[in-house]
Amino acid sequence: MRYLVKRAQNDDDEAFIELIERSKQGMYKVAKSYLHCEEDVADAMQETILACYEKIRTLKEPDYFQTWMIRILINRCKDILKKNKELRLLDDYPERPFMEEMQVNLEFEELLESVGEKYKTILVLYYVEGFNTREIAGLLDMNEHTVKTRLARGRDKFRKEYMRSDEIIKECNLKKTGYSQASSS
Repeated sequence: MRYLVKRAQNDDDEAFIELIERSKQGMYKVAKSYLHCEEDVADAMQETILACYEKIRTLKEPDYFQTWMIRILINRCKDILKKNKELRLLDDYPERPFMEEMQVNLEFEELLESVGEKYKTILVLYYVEGFNTREIAGLLDMNEHTVKTRLARGRDKFRKEYMRSDEIIKECNLKKTGYSQASSS
C-alpha cells in the first residue's frame, strides 16, 4: 500500500483509485457505525475521498494512509450527525426502506446497535477494520486506556446481547413447534 500512496502523492490517479478501491469496504463499515441513513454514509465516503484526493500530498508518512483516511471519515460522519441533529426533529427520521431491512448482516447490526454508541465504533474499528488500541485512541482523540476499557465493556455487552437474543430465538422456535419449557420438564 505504501507504494500506491507514494504514486498517488505524485499525481498518479490510477494509484489513488486503487487505494480507494482497497479501502472502500472498510470506509463503509466505519461510516455505517456512525450513520444510519445510506445517503449520509455515501455522502461521508464521497467527501472523505475528495478530501483525501485533494490533500494526499500533505500526508507525511505513507504507512499511515489508512489511519489518516479513517480519521477524515470519522470527522465527516460527526459533521453530518451534527448537521442532521440541527435539521431534523426525532419524529422526522424516515423509516428505513424494506430492502435495507433484508440485509444479510441485519442481526449483527442490531446487536452492534444494542451495545451503545461509545462502544460500537471502537468494536468496529478493532474487530472489523483491524486497528489496534493505540491507533483507535489516535483516531478518536482519546486515551488508550479508555479505548481498552470500552473495548472490554463493549465486548461484554455484545456477548450478553448475543446470548440473550440466542435465548429468545430458541424460545420462539420451541413455541412454533408446540413445545414449551414447561412441557419439557
